[in-house]
Amino acid sequence: MELRRRFLFEWMLVAMLALCTDNVAARYHYHKGQKVDVPAPSASAPSVPSTPADPPPASSPSIPSDPYPNDPGDTSDCIFDVTSYGAVGDGSSDDTAAFRAAWKAACAIESATILVPPDKVFMITSTIFSGPCKPGLVLQVDGVLMPPEGPDCWPKADSRKQWLVFYRLNDMKLTGKGIIEGNGHKWWELPCKPHRGPNGSSLPGPCDSPAMIRFFMSSNLVVSGIRIQNSPQFHMKFDGCEGVLIEKLSISTPKLSPNTDGIHIENTKSVGIYNSMISNGDDCISIGTGCSNVDINGVTCGPSHGISIGSLGVHNSQACVSNITVRDVIIRESDNGVRIKTWQGGTGSVSGISFENIQMENVRNCIIVDQYYCLSKECLNQTSAVHVTDIQYRNIKGTYDVRTPPIHFACSDTVACTNITMAEVELLPQEGELVDDPFCWNAYGIEETVTIPPIGCLQEGMPQTITETSQYSC
Repeated sequence: MELRRRFLFEWMLVAMLALCTDNVAARYHYHKGQKVDVPAPSASAPSVPSTPADPPPASSPSIPSDPYPNDPGDTSDCIFDVTSYGAVGDGSSDDTAAFRAAWKAACAIESATILVPPDKVFMITSTIFSGPCKPGLVLQVDGVLMPPEGPDCWPKADSRKQWLVFYRLNDMKLTGKGIIEGNGHKWWELPCKPHRGPNGSSLPGPCDSPAMIRFFMSSNLVVSGIRIQNSPQFHMKFDGCEGVLIEKLSISTPKLSPNTDGIHIENTKSVGIYNSMISNGDDCISIGTGCSNVDINGVTCGPSHGISIGSLGVHNSQACVSNITVRDVIIRESDNGVRIKTWQGGTGSVSGISFENIQMENVRNCIIVDQYYCLSKECLNQTSAVHVTDIQYRNIKGTYDVRTPPIHFACSDTVACTNITMAEVELLPQEGELVDDPFCWNAYGIEETVTIPPIGCLQEGMPQTITETSQYSC
């Protein structure tokens, strides 16, 4: 009788483990034929290192935490290996259909993992991976994933503006120990790209180049540990998203690759970007209109064009950006450090911005507000502008390239920059003589400590009037 009970017990246990279960407390997965026990997370999952300066509204999800930060493998009960759906992984075969089939199957299962296995190179064409899917979906890239090589190999029926799009998803994670390779070199050499024409000009003609990874209209996203390189255009974009955690990311593209922003966010709220390395040919991180409650911490940029808010207000549009914190950041060998850039004629505001504990290493325009941003000689000065206010620069130190002043506040003629705070700003030349004449135009604020170089052009108090202040509220 005892042997019979033991046999029945063991049979039931094997049957239970063979099923894909929603019970996270009894999670197992199989990798390369070996069963690996993945312990369940504790009831109090670790949170992100820090939260935005001002917490998001109660109606908005906060920055998500990575539920399995130390998980050495994939993170679910059900594994959907793309090779099981026909992916070859030889670097030349078109594996798009296999990836779409694996996505469709995994999308219907809670806590599923789509596995891109190591030691293989998978080529897929422009694809939209759509939801909604069951929560807990993981795309784990342990091999190499790449698009066709260059414009001539791009399928004519595919969009040239984007490669991988993740749409209408909630509670998804992109992770892995592999590489997402953009094959961008031939795109950068298009004659329409900046300075590719004769004598440093650009030639006319089609110039669309695909952004590499785009998350659109999605929430509660985690991007962790992945390596992304050589994008044709922007490496990673978040548009219309809420609740985004980006950590331990590596982005690498040559310094002269055009329009290759590292991370771009717009119309996106509650974002944390932590402990990442970004080197590229454009903005390290760019923050567009409609963004709020963004926390950037522990990021190293360079070479790059620095961390930028904007450009904002193009074509007389309204732009609203608020509650952005950038701290404990290194910016090296970059054309800009921390920048706010707006077009003439816009409305709205940039407010509640904090740049703190930032190390500059041979950077041009270490601190810059440019409200005359323009890509054409035909831009005209206009009376309306995006209002820049409540900006703090604290403990910003290091060296600058003497070709331009390290501090540059070029504010609108009619809408002054207000409530600028400078504290413990010490910037010295990398080589040559100290540039002791920072530029200010219509900029108001205070120096809590003496700034190096001195910034006597910053006006105290407030301007007498800001015309029609209602149009600058968001």
